Amino acid sequence: MNFLANSYRRFIALLNLFANPLLLFIRVYFGWQIAQAGFGKLEHLDRAAGFFASISIPAPHFTALFVGLVEFLGGIFLALGVGSRITALFLFATMTVAYWTADRDAFLGVFTDPDKFTAAGPYTIWFAALLILILGPGKWALDTLLARFWPSEPTTH
Repeated sequence: MNFLANSYRRFIALLNLFANPLLLFIRVYFGWQIAQAGFGKLEHLDRAAGFFASISIPAPHFTALFVGLVEFLGGIFLALGVGSRITALFLFATMTVAYWTADRDAFLGVFTDPDKFTAAGPYTIWFAALLILILGPGKWALDTLLARFWPSEPTTH
């Protein structure tokens, strides 16, 4: 039994070596995808606003500009690992609204039709943002580097 326990511990230790590279990959890959989507909205603002108007989103031009900026800047920040968790929160919220407005049936079918839920457009970004929101950016992020220079608690004199 001791052999099994030790083998399992070694296996877990080996897998733990891949946590930071995986988080880096998720941040960079999906950050790039999100930034491209945001740039596309900003580059073709009238088209994005028209789509938002077609699904009855209020203030479609302002909303398209806002979402485009959140996605473009958020994607860059996520890829670099800057403000990762707050960025992931904004992206998660944006993708949740995208799910609700553009893919409501898929969103509501998370338990009844999981294939439809995972096939919906917002799913991959929604899930990637959720992972970074909960797990953090990993060690290979500017957040981690910057945290070395920020005091964790205010000092009093």
